[in-house]
Amino acid sequence: MAPLIRDTRFHEIYETKPDSKHRVTLGSCRVRAHHYRVYENESGQIVLDPQTRVSSAEAWLYRNKKALAAVRRGLSQARSGKLVKAPEDYRKYT
Repeated sequence: MAPLIRDTRFHEIYETKPDSKHRVTLGSCRVRAHHYRVYENESGQIVLDPQTRVSSAEAWLYRNKKALAAVRRGLSQARSGKLVKAPEDYRKYT
């Protein structure tokens, strides 16, 4: 598991207090994700960790380390221009 705190350079962006329903707004904070994991330490400090959701149809790739490595390798090769011309006839692959 990756470390939770990836960057220790925090700066204050907003001061707030809970509303009557005990909710806290983020004020002018630039929201970067639609989902967050919320962590709290013994001192009451809260960390919002942005999360990316993956559809169940695509989640298999992240569970299959060999397939994920192959996809990442292919993307890296494509970025560096290592491309191969595709065959004109794909029928032999079906």
